[in-house]
Amino acid sequence: MAIFNRQKRKDLDQLVENFATQSMPRREFLQKATAAGLSVSAASALLAACGGAPNTTNGTPAKVSSIDILGQWSGEELDSFKAITSAFTQKTNIKVNIESTRDTNAVLTTRLKGNNPPDMAGMPSIDKFHELAGQNKLIAFDPFIDMNKIKEEYSQTWIDVASFQDHLYGVLPKANTKGTIWYSPKSFKEVGGTIPETWDAMIALSDKIAGQGKYPWSMGIESAASSGWPATDWVAEIYINKYGPEMYDQWTSHKIPWTHASIKDAISMFGKIVTGKHYINGAPQAIVATNFQDASYQPFSSPAKAYMYYLGDFASGFISAQYPKLKAGEDFTFFNFPTIDPKYKGAVTGGVDILAAFKDNDGTRQFAEFMSSAEGQSIWVKRGGATSVNKKVDLNLYPNDVVRLAAQQMLNATSFRIGAGDLLPAALQTAYWKGMVSFVSDPSQLDSILQSLESTAQQAYES
Repeated sequence: MAIFNRQKRKDLDQLVENFATQSMPRREFLQKATAAGLSVSAASALLAACGGAPNTTNGTPAKVSSIDILGQWSGEELDSFKAITSAFTQKTNIKVNIESTRDTNAVLTTRLKGNNPPDMAGMPSIDKFHELAGQNKLIAFDPFIDMNKIKEEYSQTWIDVASFQDHLYGVLPKANTKGTIWYSPKSFKEVGGTIPETWDAMIALSDKIAGQGKYPWSMGIESAASSGWPATDWVAEIYINKYGPEMYDQWTSHKIPWTHASIKDAISMFGKIVTGKHYINGAPQAIVATNFQDASYQPFSSPAKAYMYYLGDFASGFISAQYPKLKAGEDFTFFNFPTIDPKYKGAVTGGVDILAAFKDNDGTRQFAEFMSSAEGQSIWVKRGGATSVNKKVDLNLYPNDVVRLAAQQMLNATSFRIGAGDLLPAALQTAYWKGMVSFVSDPSQLDSILQSLESTAQQAYES
């Protein structure tokens, strides 16, 4: 038996520390441990002692009577998720213990460092999902889940969202779209409005309404400390529809600088709405001062104070609460964000919940299958507050025509990306929000705003 000298012992100690604190991939750990003189079996034993025994989906999984799921759902969302887990327990006799926290990232990070991950968890962000999958912390579902069924029930757009390096690591309990422009069909008819299919048609419609002495748009970007974020949603939707998902990824990962012509162009296109002649009452001061939720009411007042309003599908809740007598789909609805480049027609931004597994057992396997199925997805859809991207979920289960329309948009999406403002490092996200407030106040500042954002980005991505 080889006798380790002090230096080798020190190297192994450092290796163990790196694995525990820096999320070193298991394969790299084994390679370095064996290179340091350990046998494969000894290295594997050391890996297991570190809490890093390989998560495998080969063979028969361990039988369990319960699983733990960490998530950030609360209130009605948590009640709906509990309805899903209750149905799962009735079907499988496997109990689901739910730990709910608003700071999933912090709790998950702590548990992973303590080698005590939950069986499954809702991902704090898509970046964290990719990071954990890349570190082999997550269980790949494709070795055991029926991928033919997945491909039958989900478009490739959504399979890609739940995958990393061509392996399925997540299931998608629900999603939401930000490709929605709200309007009143009745008020639209009064000004001779027709649904614009393209950006140019939407600008022409805006000019037509403004020409009648009316304001085509309502807009508000005030949101306390987060003021500016509604403007970033505008820019994201413009960008993906003009430059496509690949360029969008380069932008949001800082592969291109903030001074890039495409970013300047997307913000400038947004600026055409902000500065359009007679487009928005009181612009630009009113845009900065008006809360984004309050702005959603204007197209539905009597008489209408505006005719179009852009915000994600969650605006439906604001409108319904403010005007409870209005019927969704008849008195208020939305049209899809218009096409800018035909190559990217159907591209949309939004948000998505991703559920992934850290442990391979019959509970996590069965829950992944159940949650991805039309049966599991339909439970939340029936209760309201969720849009499913499973093609087999009956659209008639949605509570109203507006939610149904949002589901159809998501199902037909040719590409999907998380809203750009939600993908950035915290310091850059805050700077971007503030930058958009400055831009709305004075669009002539755009070049200096972009230069400042690029400086912030360089610091944010280096830290």
